[in-house]
Amino acid sequence: MFPRLAEHYRALVEDLVLSLRALADRLQRQGHAATCYVCGDGRDGQGASFVADLGEGHMVRFLVSDDGISWVESRNGHELIKLEGAAAIEELDRVALVVQGQGNLAPVPTAEPLGPQEIAA
Repeated sequence: MFPRLAEHYRALVEDLVLSLRALADRLQRQGHAATCYVCGDGRDGQGASFVADLGEGHMVRFLVSDDGISWVESRNGHELIKLEGAAAIEELDRVALVVQGQGNLAPVPTAEPLGPQEIAA
């Protein structure tokens, strides 16, 4: 059973890498700065790092490898959210839908950081 699950995960990683490359290409054609770096040859594992600047300081980063899957979204250099696993894939899907014209790229809302006076209170 476990070798079968490992093979399913490797296939998932391979599919995600292909999707990330296509998404980066599409974002570039739409005028966004986006890159997808792929590592590995597919035999001993594979992975990718996808980074896109969606404008107005809004950045997303998606990492996928045999070790895991993660999503980080930031604005003006401040991390808004970090997700892993299935939740990270759902966020990637949200961006893909927007690129296809079916959604909104607004970043996940967060509270403003507390100032020194608020922390002391």
